[in-house]
Amino acid sequence: MDRAAKADLVSTLNGVFANTSVVVVAHYKGLTVADMQKLRSQMKQAGATVKVAKNRLANIALEGTDVASIQPLLKGPTLLAYSSDPVAAAKVAVDFAKANEKLVILGGAMGKTALNPDGVKALASLPSLDELRAKLVGLVQAPATKIAQVVNAPAAKLARVFGAYAKTGDAQTDEAA
Repeated sequence: MDRAAKADLVSTLNGVFANTSVVVVAHYKGLTVADMQKLRSQMKQAGATVKVAKNRLANIALEGTDVASIQPLLKGPTLLAYSSDPVAAAKVAVDFAKANEKLVILGGAMGKTALNPDGVKALASLPSLDELRAKLVGLVQAPATKIAQVVNAPAAKLARVFGAYAKTGDAQTDEAA
C-alpha cells in the first residue's frame, strides 16, 4: 500500500470514527473467508459495516475522535464494526460471536464511553432504533384511542339509558291502554 492509499484510508477511517454512534472491536483470527462474508452480509442488512484495517493506521485515524478510547484494544488481528444506529453493530457482532467462537469481542466505544465485552453484550441486548420507534408510535397512539373511548363512552351510556327509558315508557303506555 503506497503513502497516498494509506492517507486516504486514514482520512476515511477518521470520518467514520467521527460520525458513527458505536464502534465494536473484535479479534477475527481463524475465521474463514466465507465466515467473514457472512458477517459482512449480516452487518450490511442491519445497517452496519465491518472493516479490517492495519492497527497502526486505525490508531492514527482515532486521534481526536470521541471513540479514541478503543486504541488499547487494537492489538493483533482486529476488525472494526461500526454503525450510526447505536445498537446494530453490537447486536450483529454479539449474535455472530455466539455462533462462531473464533470471533472474540474485545470491547468498543459508544461516543466517549468505552465499553468492555460485557458492555457490548449489554448494548446488544437493547432494542434497535427501529424497535424503539415502533414502541414510541404505539405509546403515542394508545392514549389517543383511549381518549376517544373515554369521550365516546358517556354518549354511548346516555344513549343506552334513553333507550331503556323509551322501552319502559312504551311498556307503560301499552299497559295503560
